[in-house]
Amino acid sequence: MVGGLTFDLVILGAGVLTLFAGAELLVKGAGRLALGFGLRAATVGVTVVAFATTAPELFVAILAAVDVSSEVGFGTVVGSNIANIGLVLGVSALIRPLTISRTVMRRHVPFMLFTALLLPVLAINGRIGRLEGVVLLTILIVFTGYLLYAVNTDPAPVTAAIREHGDPRPIDFGFVVGGLIALIVGSRWLVSGGSSVLLAMEVPEFVVGLTVLAIGTSLPELAASAVGAARGETGFTIGNVVGSNIYNIVAVLGILAVAVPVTVSPSTLRFELPLVVVFTLVLVAMMGYGRRLSRLDGAGLLVGYVVFMWLLFT
Repeated sequence: MVGGLTFDLVILGAGVLTLFAGAELLVKGAGRLALGFGLRAATVGVTVVAFATTAPELFVAILAAVDVSSEVGFGTVVGSNIANIGLVLGVSALIRPLTISRTVMRRHVPFMLFTALLLPVLAINGRIGRLEGVVLLTILIVFTGYLLYAVNTDPAPVTAAIREHGDPRPIDFGFVVGGLIALIVGSRWLVSGGSSVLLAMEVPEFVVGLTVLAIGTSLPELAASAVGAARGETGFTIGNVVGSNIYNIVAVLGILAVAVPVTVSPSTLRFELPLVVVFTLVLVAMMGYGRRLSRLDGAGLLVGYVVFMWLLFT
């Protein structure tokens, strides 16, 4: 038992180190690619990086639903969205106040709010089936098409930094690919170690998905966003979290529901799903006031997440 616990702790530690190494590579590569292609950092964060850092949620949710139950996979999606707002943005804003660009507020935030409000509507009958999954995947296609159209019609201005950087280099793509691989591997190690510990303690399956799996799969976003905030890439940080929350619902849950229809318990409809909406509304209100997330805002989001975790175990 002690030997197994020690191994799990080693896996946890290795996962954390790998995540932050991957985040550093990802932020560095994505920032350079943004300049090389003439794209805005927020656009890169809300599309390529956000979708890529959502891969752990997709991988874990599908495996959990197939191997354990759909409730675990659903809990991972719901818990990850709450963690992205309360934990990821809370920590990032404490590191450095985050400025919200007009592009994010106009293009991306409305979709995040829409998907958060849509989630309890789709689950109101206690089930998210294949039809609802198809609806979510259709929204994913529309959202992606809209972003591509918006990028083409409103490219980033050509600044001195873009002219100096020039075309993207192969090493920049290498940083992004290496960073994504490290993020996925690191998150899997962390989830593996953490879930083994909690399941041995006989924690309910849905709570495992809502807590350790959700936090574990949010660590790529946390690592990438925290490093981005520390490097001053605040547009990247906000775009990454907003995009990840959108993709968690329309992509991860959409694919999950098509593969394995999800059963939603009455307690989840009463507590967790309303909290997704509440956290999202609070975040949007904070973003709209002064177009920034201050350290005080970050502290408030982090306290809200701690309270959420406390309520789960009381």
